[in-house]
Amino acid sequence: MRIDLHALIKAYDVRGTVPEPFSPDVARAIGTAFAREVVLPAVGDSTGSRPGIVVGHDMRDSGPELVEAFTAGVVALGVDVTRIGLCSTDGLYHASGALDLPGAMFTASHNPAEYNGIKLCRAGARPVGEDSGLTQVRATAQAILDGAAQPPSSAGTGEVHDKETLAEYATFLRDLVDLSAIRPLKVVVDAGNGMGGHTVPAVLGTAAGLPELPLQIVPMYFDLDGTFPNHEANPLEPENLLDLQAAVIAHGADIGLAFDGDADRCFVVDEKGVAVSPSAITTLVGLREVEKEKAAGREATVIHNLITSRAVPDLLSAAGATTVRTRVGHSFIKAHMARHDAVFGGEHSAHYYFRDFFFADTGMLAAMHVLAALGEQSNPLSALGEMYEPYVASGEINSRVADVPAARARVYEAYVTQEGAGQVEVDELDGLTVSHWDGHPQWWFNLRASNTEPLLRLNVEAADHDMMEKVRDDVLLLVRGPAASSEGEETS
Repeated sequence: MRIDLHALIKAYDVRGTVPEPFSPDVARAIGTAFAREVVLPAVGDSTGSRPGIVVGHDMRDSGPELVEAFTAGVVALGVDVTRIGLCSTDGLYHASGALDLPGAMFTASHNPAEYNGIKLCRAGARPVGEDSGLTQVRATAQAILDGAAQPPSSAGTGEVHDKETLAEYATFLRDLVDLSAIRPLKVVVDAGNGMGGHTVPAVLGTAAGLPELPLQIVPMYFDLDGTFPNHEANPLEPENLLDLQAAVIAHGADIGLAFDGDADRCFVVDEKGVAVSPSAITTLVGLREVEKEKAAGREATVIHNLITSRAVPDLLSAAGATTVRTRVGHSFIKAHMARHDAVFGGEHSAHYYFRDFFFADTGMLAAMHVLAALGEQSNPLSALGEMYEPYVASGEINSRVADVPAARARVYEAYVTQEGAGQVEVDELDGLTVSHWDGHPQWWFNLRASNTEPLLRLNVEAADHDMMEKVRDDVLLLVRGPAASSEGEETS
């Protein structure tokens, strides 16, 4: 049966169930296509050492076999492969940046056990997305699988090397944020049986041979297990934070941290067991990075996507930063990070990007900044969070609809054409954003379509809870109709 790679290779990465449609044969074809379309063109006609890539994988059982097949496809084109084994996605980005090599991370992030995938990047952890090479990779891999393009027939001339990079990754992060002089903190960490169980002991503990920090780590679900026996490794879903919230209160901890499956995202819980929004974390970390830039006599730019709270640009602009608003999606954020030489970027989904980390996203570095901000003063985290969370947000609400354009048109008609003419601001940077922020009452919403499913995603924010609920409910009534069904919050 023919495999259509459009269902497997999406806008930002490769993601699918194993062994079908994501089989070793598919992984090998993608490896060959990646080498042919991304790696070799970057080398061009230059002479010198042989081109190479770095490859890592998370704790999923299917990872090693897929890595082996992918590697075979790469070396068949004369490209060397440095395998770093078990790692987090930001660990792979660090290796790509430190070694100046393109990279491939085998992970399905927060998806269930039967899934796996690949996150691809160019040298220096630069993104490979739909508009930056992934479309060409998909087309070439599809041609190989269909027999329209012949894969290399040689035994392969590239070489495979193994390298341990965890200690280097931990040292790199420790050098970016000094936690040695903060007050003692008790920190509950829920790794969700994902790669946080591998990286936290190295970065925040002493597993990598680094000096001890004034942190008492209370570990939860640190055993690496790609079947996720305790809960899904997706902290954006509120039910997956319940164990952490209870543990923070039970242990009298100062803070709780939750990582997703590949540990590139980090979610924060305060000492009361209350989740701190990623928008508040974006502001908190962004202000720290802005102050660092100002102290060095440099102007600071911070990137945020259009779903983050209005407090993010308001507070960062007040601190002297230039803020740049982007579409949702890591490839857009990373492109703007590099284009504007931005010091930091944040998304509503708890992806945090740092210029000091090759313009890539790392949940661990964001967590370290939060620990530093908390430990450098005496107030509890809940007090800090209140400073950066002045408004009320709905969270992302997904609605499955039979006709996405028609549902969107109903909302546009009601809020823009009929009632909103001259009273609201409208933009279509990513979906439909309608804002009544300059008037009273203050509110805005964004409604955007999923790239892969018949879903509309709604985010609402207002100055008070009653207005948020009113706008949320009114828009959902227009979107759903009598036969529609809703789905809970979902990661991007």
